[in-house]
Amino acid sequence: MKLFDGKKESQRILDGLARDVKNADRPPVLAIILVGDDEASKLYIKLKKERGGEIGIKVQEYQFETSTPQDQIIKTIEIINQDSAIDGLIVQLPLPDGFNQNAIVAAIDPAKDVDGFHYENRLLMASGKELFAPVLPQAILYAMRCAASDQELRQKKAVALVNSLVFGQVLQSFLKTQGVSITYLLRESPVTQEVEKQLSAADVIITACGVPRLIGKKEMKPGVILIDAGIVREGSKVVGDVDRDAAEEGASFLTPVPGGLGPMTVAFLLKNTYLACLQHHGK
Repeated sequence: MKLFDGKKESQRILDGLARDVKNADRPPVLAIILVGDDEASKLYIKLKKERGGEIGIKVQEYQFETSTPQDQIIKTIEIINQDSAIDGLIVQLPLPDGFNQNAIVAAIDPAKDVDGFHYENRLLMASGKELFAPVLPQAILYAMRCAASDQELRQKKAVALVNSLVFGQVLQSFLKTQGVSITYLLRESPVTQEVEKQLSAADVIITACGVPRLIGKKEMKPGVILIDAGIVREGSKVVGDVDRDAAEEGASFLTPVPGGLGPMTVAFLLKNTYLACLQHHGK
């Protein structure tokens, strides 16, 4: 089984980006809003700060308690929208229960939506004219292309198991603009027999649920390509959705957790932040 090296591949992107940032009129600035204390979210923000600092992109964090009124968070977003010194803005997901994710993300200025999930970006995606390509789908496509050529991918049955309808739609739309077709399924608990049947027939499984060992041997067709975008802390370890032992036995390709898609999402987010900086300067 081939393991995708997200650290190595992301460094290629960051090395090129560092050269571009060095020649920019000023350092690009990314703002991140974090609500609550989700450990996986904190880990991702830490990585974004570290990688941004390494290549000259400033990352500013705005942290709120889970008791913060939603209106206050939206007000902060509106202030950041008007701040010409800030090029990109993301809300770290998932949000704690009780917050309206759609309303909060919709408050972001599309010109600063470097995560690529604002509804205006989603509307433009079908024509390939979105302001910023969505970060996680970019990382997923990159890994898929490391596993197989575009021609091979077009011939494979690809299924994504996701927690979010919005993410499923964004992923499907983005991949379609790149000539790759997928079916996405919403995860149910427990996983239904119909879902298991579709997964076990897939040549490519994409999973983004944050449930340890959700994808096991019975869901894996021999030689399957596994794109694991799940991340969750299990005890002292960070793991994904795929049962690693089962994958070792039957899969042909795996994006491991950690070290797989995570570094790639950081690299693409910082790249979008640089592109936003260029747009704000009319370049």
